[in-house]
Amino acid sequence: MSQYTNKKVLYALLLTFIIVLAFWVRTYNIDQVPSGIYPDEAVNGMDAYRTMTGIQPFQWFYTDNNGREGLFMNLIALSFSIFGVTILGLKFVSIFFGTLTVLGMYLLTKELYRSRKAGLVAAFLVAVSFWAINFSRIAFRAEMLPFVLVFSTYFLFLGLRLRKYWPFLVGGLIFGIGLHTYIAFRIAPIIFIALFLAAWASRPNFLKTYWKHALLFFVGSLISAAPMLWTFYQHPEFFSSRSASVSVFSPEINHGHPWITLAKSIGITMQQYNIIGDMNWRHNYPPFAIVHPIVGAAFLIGLLMLLKDFFVLLYARVAKKIQDRHLEVTTLLLAWLVAMHAPEFLTYEGIPHALRAIGALPVIYIIATIPFIWVFNVYALRSSFNRAGAYLFIFAILLFVGTFDIVKYHVFWANAPQQHRAFQSNLMDIARFIRETPKEIPVYLITGNMERIPVKLFNTERTNLTTLSPDEALSTTFPDLAVILLTEPNDALLTALRSNSTNTLSPQTQQFPPSDPFYIIYVTP
Repeated sequence: MSQYTNKKVLYALLLTFIIVLAFWVRTYNIDQVPSGIYPDEAVNGMDAYRTMTGIQPFQWFYTDNNGREGLFMNLIALSFSIFGVTILGLKFVSIFFGTLTVLGMYLLTKELYRSRKAGLVAAFLVAVSFWAINFSRIAFRAEMLPFVLVFSTYFLFLGLRLRKYWPFLVGGLIFGIGLHTYIAFRIAPIIFIALFLAAWASRPNFLKTYWKHALLFFVGSLISAAPMLWTFYQHPEFFSSRSASVSVFSPEINHGHPWITLAKSIGITMQQYNIIGDMNWRHNYPPFAIVHPIVGAAFLIGLLMLLKDFFVLLYARVAKKIQDRHLEVTTLLLAWLVAMHAPEFLTYEGIPHALRAIGALPVIYIIATIPFIWVFNVYALRSSFNRAGAYLFIFAILLFVGTFDIVKYHVFWANAPQQHRAFQSNLMDIARFIRETPKEIPVYLITGNMERIPVKLFNTERTNLTTLSPDEALSTTFPDLAVILLTEPNDALLTALRSNSTNTLSPQTQQFPPSDPFYIIYVTP
């Protein structure tokens, strides 16, 4: 067996290990971590359940919860049909796309830099990233966006290298799917417009050679985006239904200084990779940066290297008429970095916001891989001893980063009381309590509209579960035998029950630390 074949086998084994590792850290203990199903996740699951059972038809756009593109819910419906209405069934779609994104990172980075080693580093960094792991284990449709961007870009660059039509068509079909995923995708075409201009500047006779290929990419995008485009045409209110975030250009926010406010917003957004990250416990482990400190440093170094290369290549193209394909790569990464942060820094509410920035996740890790590529290139021409030492050093760094982030997620973040509160884990405690309550006993859940959805989702078979608002509960006549559950104390309800009923009332507090408590009123004759 030749040395080249041996290397291919080794790379294939390493890639397989990385993908298996990525899948494992995204599925391990999925029923317990995160500790609850956040109401926004449950809304997605409830739409999927209604669709799966025929209560409502499959839809391209679901209007509840301010409106959501429908692909994610339809895929959850498919997952429910396989795994049942379970936590795994709810989250498997996120797990699936999160794991596929790791494979896409290998393919794309390898294609951009023509280096399998670079592809393996980028894939590993995403496989073990706290940021990536976290959102791969939450049933948010945004998790599909990195997959769409990575694979559509990969097939586009594959087509540019091979000069074949089919990769452009496949890339376009995948890119058009993005309109069915998450609102931040709508700014993604800017990335490919910038790439088109860079390719036109860096490739001789680009338009003459590739116009048919580019047309195929565009047509493929239109084909897969068409159902959502038609939905937006029929219901233009859907297009802006989730655009209520506070803009930096709003006078109420910028107080007459829009550009200063924008600059501050950009600064706060970018600091999340090295200084202070998202303060929301559902998105991050506050106050730490959303990436590992070593990855954050590598990102900064890689960004400086990328900017230098871009301006050098741009100067060479403008001043010396030198055409270099690396101008495409640098332009792509910089355009991707800016475009996918725009949904975050154009708003001034809740930033830094790791969820809004999720479209930038792949490019952050590709840029963080650039210093590793430099090490590979520098030491590839040196002695075997120096090369082995460099590779051993990189391996040690990656092992440390991976171990740190996996333990950070599955041990420290998983057991933090703040995480339990952020995911309202007492709602899942209530859901389990109801499943253990004898089916003949009526159960009344008194809580807000959103909080009741996780409980109902995992008790869909219970026909005598009634949900009430606190005001509705005060005017409700309860049967002689019932269980009343509350997410917070309600002395007014207890007083009303005692004055209007001759039944025995047995109020109790139930808590499964570190969850917040919930409250039970047993009504018996």
